[in-house]
Amino acid sequence: MVSFRKRSVAEWSFETGHAYQNPFADVQVDVTFTAPSGAKFRMPSFHDGGSTWRVRFNPGEAGTWSAQVSSRPANPDFQGSFDFDVTDADTPGFLTASPGEAFGFRHENGDPVFISGDTTYDLFGMQYCGGNVEGFLKRRKEQGFNLFRTRLHVSYFHPPAGNFEWQTRRMWPWGGSNTSPRFDQFNLDWFRSVDQTIAMIEDLGGIGLEMIMEGWGFEFPFNHRSWFTPEWEALWMRYLIARYDAYRCVWFWTPLNEYEYYPNGDWHWTPTADRWALRIGRWIKETAPHGHILAMHNGPILPPFAERFRADPEAVDAIMFQSWGTRDRQDGWLAIGIEDTINAALDGWHGSAVFAEWGYERNPEYELKLPSHEFCDRNHTRRSAWRGICTGLGIIAGFENSWGPWMDLENDLPGVADLVILNRFLREDMPFHTLKPAQDLVTGSFEPGHRPLAMQGGDTTLVYFPAGGSLDLALTGPADWFDPRSGERSPATADHGRFHCPDQQDESGHPQDWALIVKRV
Repeated sequence: MVSFRKRSVAEWSFETGHAYQNPFADVQVDVTFTAPSGAKFRMPSFHDGGSTWRVRFNPGEAGTWSAQVSSRPANPDFQGSFDFDVTDADTPGFLTASPGEAFGFRHENGDPVFISGDTTYDLFGMQYCGGNVEGFLKRRKEQGFNLFRTRLHVSYFHPPAGNFEWQTRRMWPWGGSNTSPRFDQFNLDWFRSVDQTIAMIEDLGGIGLEMIMEGWGFEFPFNHRSWFTPEWEALWMRYLIARYDAYRCVWFWTPLNEYEYYPNGDWHWTPTADRWALRIGRWIKETAPHGHILAMHNGPILPPFAERFRADPEAVDAIMFQSWGTRDRQDGWLAIGIEDTINAALDGWHGSAVFAEWGYERNPEYELKLPSHEFCDRNHTRRSAWRGICTGLGIIAGFENSWGPWMDLENDLPGVADLVILNRFLREDMPFHTLKPAQDLVTGSFEPGHRPLAMQGGDTTLVYFPAGGSLDLALTGPADWFDPRSGERSPATADHGRFHCPDQQDESGHPQDWALIVKRV
C-alpha cells in the first residue's frame, strides 16, 4: 500500500478514454478522503492536459485512509476507491487563525507565528519570466520574512504610468486572450510554472503565501462582471483550489485584492461588495477542504469590518488591512495615523488581522511612475511597521524593487535592513506571543504622530517612541533603549519616573525613533 507522511502533499492521477469537448468545464471529478477518525474531506481534482486529471491532498492524521472517486456526469473511468497509509511526522502543520492571542496566528501544533511579510504580487510571473525567485526567497527567509502576498493572475499595468516592462512572456491564465477570453479553459503552461514555484517554496519551508485569487478589481476581467460571470468565477476558483489547496505553504486564500472593487472596478465601499465577500468566502470554505485561512483585503478602511460582516462573521477568518498613514512631503517620514485607523476599522472584529499594506518604499533610481510612492522612504517603512506591531498585528511590507512594475530581485532598499532588525528583535528578544496593546500606559498630550505606543506581555513592557520625546511611566525594573535602526541596546534610566529618549536625529534631520524595554522585577 502506498504511504505518505502526515502533512505532505499526496498526488494521484486518473486517465480516461472519453474525449471531452472541453475537459476543463464538461466534467467535475472529486475525491472524498476518509481519515482514520472517520472525518471526510471532499477534494476537487483538476484537468492537467490530454486525458489526465489529478487530485492533490494533504492528510492531517496518521493511519490508514480510504478514498472514493466520483464524477458528474458519471464516467466509469472516474469511479472507484483506494486506500493509503499516512505515517506520523514532526511538523508544525498548517497556519491557523488564533484571534486575540499570539498576534492572531499559530501553527496546528500550537507554535505562535509572528507574520512579517513582503508584497510580491507577481512572484509567479517573475519566475515565469526568468527572475531569480528562489534566490530572492532564500534571502528574504534569512532576513526573517515569512509571508509573501502573491496573485494567481498577473497584472500588466498600474495607473497612472506603471508598465510592467520586465514581462517577456504571455501570462494570460485562461484560454483565448484578454480581448477575446475563453474563461472555460486554462493555460496549462502558466499553471505548470506556478506548480514549480509553489513546490520550490514548499521545499524551502518556513514561509507561506497569501494566494490572491483575483487581482486588482480595476483591471480586466475583474472589472467586467458581465463577461467574468459568477459561473466563470466559480470555475476559476475551483481550479485554483484543486491545484494548490493541498500545500502547507498556502497560508491564506484571499478572493480579491481590495475586494471593494467588486463588482465593476469602481473603488469604494458598498454593501454589495460586503455581500459578495461573505458569499464567496463561505463558498471557498465549503470547496477547499484543508481549512486554510480565508482572508479579505480592504481598500476603503471604513465602515468597521465587524459591521460589514455581521451577517456571517465566520465566513471571513482574517482581514489583510491596508492603510498608508501620512505620505506627503512634510509628514511621510512619520506615517501619522496608522494605529488610530487600524483601531477604528477593527473595532469589534472577532477574527484575526494583518497590517498587510502601508505603501511601497520608493527606489529613487527609478522613474516616478507611481506618484503615491514618492515620499514612501525608509523612515515611512520602519515607522509604519512599528505602528502596526504596536496594535498587535503582524506586518507585510512592500518595496518598489520587487512589488510589481519592476523586477530587481537581487538588491534591497534601505528599509529592508530596518525590518530585519525588527524581525530579529521580536522573535529573539521579546516574548512576542504574549505582547498586547497597552495604550492606557500612555498619558499626556503629544503632537500628531508623536504619541508613544505601548505593549505589555508577561514581565515585559515595550514602548515605541515614533519621534523621540519623553514619557512618564509608573514602572520599575531594568530598562533598555533599543535603536530600531541599528539594533543596539543601551541602559535606560528614569528621571523621577520620566523616561527621556536619547536626543538624536536621523540622516534627514528628523527626530530618531526609539523603543523602550522595561522588565518587571
